[in-house]
Amino acid sequence: MFHKEGARIILVSLVITVAVALLAEKFIDSATLKFIIQLVVLVFLVLILQFFRNPKRPVTAADHLLLAPVDGKVVVIEEVYESEYFKDKRLQVSIFMSPINVHVTRYPLNGLIKFSKYHAGKYLVAWHPKASEENERTTVVIENVVFGEVLYRQIAGALARRIVNYAQQGMQAVQGADAGFIKFGSRVDLFLPLGTEINVSLNQKAVGGKTIIAVKA
Repeated sequence: MFHKEGARIILVSLVITVAVALLAEKFIDSATLKFIIQLVVLVFLVLILQFFRNPKRPVTAADHLLLAPVDGKVVVIEEVYESEYFKDKRLQVSIFMSPINVHVTRYPLNGLIKFSKYHAGKYLVAWHPKASEENERTTVVIENVVFGEVLYRQIAGALARRIVNYAQQGMQAVQGADAGFIKFGSRVDLFLPLGTEINVSLNQKAVGGKTIIAVKA
């Protein structure tokens, strides 16, 4: 199944692939060159399709568990100063998504959306230390009955050119449901209360809606 945010790009890519394949068949005499061109456009289409895939992952909601919002690799676990919303120290967990990962953003927990804001910005590589503050990004805060207020931030990377955010202030977030999408390379930061028990380690692979990032009794 594919994400709705990829519908237009998938359609355009399909048209281009078919057109190039047909033109190569008609106008290129060399069988080898014809094969190479058709193979290249086919691989291009496959890459587009895999990027916009949206696997359905049933979630049994649990307020004491905070789930990974995206697929990727855990690249940061550290205490930092969060300057936009909390303006105090928080525990940051960051997940980096490569272009081959599923790029759906999922709500990490249930709760009331207290804050949602879009920021235009730069396109530094997603793992750059200043990407969280200078890149194009969206900031969302969910108030959960167990964790309290948790902030997650979608951050565009060097290749990303559009962040989609479905969270709006006043909405109820449903754990595991689609919260948005980041097109072509990115990262998501989580900012948790100090003392939260982290359930992942650096360089661990995370699966959105499945991997337990944190536990709170």
